[in-house]
Formats: sequence, C-alpha cells, structure tokens
Amino acid sequence: MRILLTGGAGYIGSHTAVVLTQAGHEVVILDNFCNSQRSVLERLKSILGKGLLCIDVDVRNTASVSKALRDYQIDAVIHFAGLKAVGESVQNPLKYYANNVQGSISVLQAMQEVGIKTFVFSSSATVYGDPKYLPYDEDHPTQPMNPYGWTKLQVEEILHDLSKSDPQWKISCLRYFNPVGAHDSGLIGEDPNGIPNNLMPFISKVASGELPQLNIFGNDYLSKDGTGERDYIHVMDLADGHMAALDFLSNNSGWHAINLGTGVSTSVLELVEAFEGVIHKKLPKEFVERRPGDLPIYYAKVDKAKNTLGWEAKRSLQDMCRSSWDFKKKNLSPAQ
Repeated sequence: MRILLTGGAGYIGSHTAVVLTQAGHEVVILDNFCNSQRSVLERLKSILGKGLLCIDVDVRNTASVSKALRDYQIDAVIHFAGLKAVGESVQNPLKYYANNVQGSISVLQAMQEVGIKTFVFSSSATVYGDPKYLPYDEDHPTQPMNPYGWTKLQVEEILHDLSKSDPQWKISCLRYFNPVGAHDSGLIGEDPNGIPNNLMPFISKVASGELPQLNIFGNDYLSKDGTGERDYIHVMDLADGHMAALDFLSNNSGWHAINLGTGVSTSVLELVEAFEGVIHKKLPKEFVERRPGDLPIYYAKVDKAKNTLGWEAKRSLQDMCRSSWDFKKKNLSPAQ
C-alpha cells in the first residue's frame, strides 16, 4: 500500500514509518515540522537504507494535501499531525482546536475529494477522562478533562458521523496510553525541546546530567506506592499496532475505537527503579506537590486490540528504559 503519514516526522510517526516501510509498504511523510525535526529524515534514511518522500505542508492546507494524495496515488492515511501538550492546550485552546480539529477536517476533506476512504487516527486515552472504572475499556464513558482531550474526542465524533454517512469509509481510532522508548538503533526517539512534559525523557535528561533532579509529582495517591500509575507502552509496539490496524481495515469498513496499551499499570517509582537498573546508578529525585488534573491510576483493557487486530504489546518495561537510554546516549550534546 501507499500510505501518507501526516506528522510522520514526529515521535510516533517516525517509528511507524520504519515499521511500515520494512513491511514493504510505500510511505510518504507530510509534516510542517512545527513539533518535529528535519534531521529525523536523515535518521530514517540511515535505518531504512533509503530516503522517504517528505512534503513540507501544514495539514490545514487542504489543496496541498489533496495534491499530495493525488500525486503519490495514496491508498490510506495515518493521521498523526497534531499538538499534544495538555498544559499548553489549557493555556491556548484555540491553537489546539485549530491544529487538531480543523487540521483533521482538512485532511478528511482532501481524502473525500480524491476518493480515499481508509483512515487511521492517532487518538488518546485522554478521551476517557476521570475513570468511572478500571481498566478503561472502549465502552468507558468519554469525558475529557482538558482541551487536548476534547480535540481528540471531537475528531473521533466527526469520524463516527462520517462513517455513518458513507459505509465505504474504513476508520480506526487508536487510543494510545503512554508511549515511551525508542528504536533499537538509537537514532530516533522522543526528543522534546526544553524541559519535557513526559516522564521518560525527563528521567533521561536527569540521567545524562542535563537536569539536576527528577521531580515526582505527588507521593500520597491511593496507588501501590503513593505515586501515579500509568500504562506505559513501547513506541515500537505502538507502531506495530498501526500496521495491524491498517491490515484490519483492508477487510473491515466502519468506525472502530481501539485501545493500544499493555493492560499493566506501572507506578512512577517502578519506572524510575527500572531505569536505574538499566543505567546502574541512582537518580537524584524529590517528591513535590501533585500537578492539577493528574489522575492517580489509569490503564487499558486491551482485549479488543488482541481479538480484533491480532495485536498485543510484547516489549518489557526494561526494553522501554534501555532503548530510551540508548537513544539519549547517542544524542548527547558535545558538552556532555
């Protein structure tokens, strides 16, 4: 298949590009690099032994997206392009609705114009909100707690309406839990600018000496050790999940929401201890006040992914920590 990856130079998109290309698919990346780095393209070339086509376009430019779909005779779209920082979405909701909702509508309008109707959407477990029960299954009520989560849910609802309006559409909404880790080559991984929002890159920066200590937000939750529990999933397992979703859609129309996680909850302290085991040293850390809006515990029920897609996460917590550290070591600045 010829597959367009919007936001394909980003963290999850770049790893999915590797998996799809190595499986024999033709991948075209469309990215405006507002939240990714052009150097990823060279790194992908090193991993794959060949360069991937890349179009420098904002997804909100519907005419340019239509042209790309036509020019490269695309068969399916995986839509990663979107902003993803919860805190920023609270401070600047218009920016998030414009990028995430308006951008998705633009891509769908371009697809409809060209006649492409296979679409995998990069959604999020944030659509569930405060858990009414755990683990979250796909039937759990959806009530996001921030604008970022609402943008994901609004796009899901648009896609659901689209599938009802035209039964030829084949749509999968993949609800991610907490992606971490990096490709085995150490060439691509999660590399945020500035102080990271996510735990694993923060831990890596403390381990490398770029940050003085790890702040752990809260140690008085009703959890196994007082720290928050999350469902961490290796980014390469997540990438495999996208290929499984495409394979599933080749024979199934309609709208399908599917959790991608491990089904296991891991506390912040458990993740830190696993990382310390990989690097063979203790990290400086301090417990600080809880962050507003953080949930004590959440993790996925993953039966649907296994039964529907024939997919399940295979990589361990140690694999996640080891690959993250390998990526960090290969990408230290010369001063370190």
